[in-house]
Amino acid sequence: MKILTLNGSLRARSSNGAVLRSALALTDATTAAADLAALPHFHPDQDAEGATPPAPVAALRHAVADADAVLIVSPEYAHGVPGVLKNALDWLVSSADLLDKPTAVLTASPSPTGAAYAHAQLRETLRMMSAAVIPAACRDLPAIAPKTDPATGTVTDPATLQDLRTALAALTAAATPTPS
Repeated sequence: MKILTLNGSLRARSSNGAVLRSALALTDATTAAADLAALPHFHPDQDAEGATPPAPVAALRHAVADADAVLIVSPEYAHGVPGVLKNALDWLVSSADLLDKPTAVLTASPSPTGAAYAHAQLRETLRMMSAAVIPAACRDLPAIAPKTDPATGTVTDPATLQDLRTALAALTAAATPTPS
């Protein structure tokens, strides 16, 4: 089982990074992280039929195609999806790499109301891209800051850790082929 992660926060000490690290510690799957910072701004002319995509875009597409599942972790900026994550998804739209790929969305915010806008936008974008969004593997985690330890950069709240464990189990179950 190989899970590719897309982290919508580039901050070194982000709470979403803590959520991602903690979630990955709860799974036995092999994981790889996509480098969203390396991607150029989406440009339709560079993605036209017959065009050779920039190397970081080709690497992202290959990583998605090679993964059994995709885990997206994201904050919310100005009631929306962070630009770096939206840019990555824009580069994936014209490829079929996310088609039917089991995908989970975890959003986290310091706000007590969570990251509901970004969460809904991400799930809608992924549905349009025909990703297999696994509802049981998706979570919006409100008020995340007090549930993390800044020194270790991990989630420490037992209920949140259990919620992440349940979400990752649902993602891996969806990505595990059933015997025929």
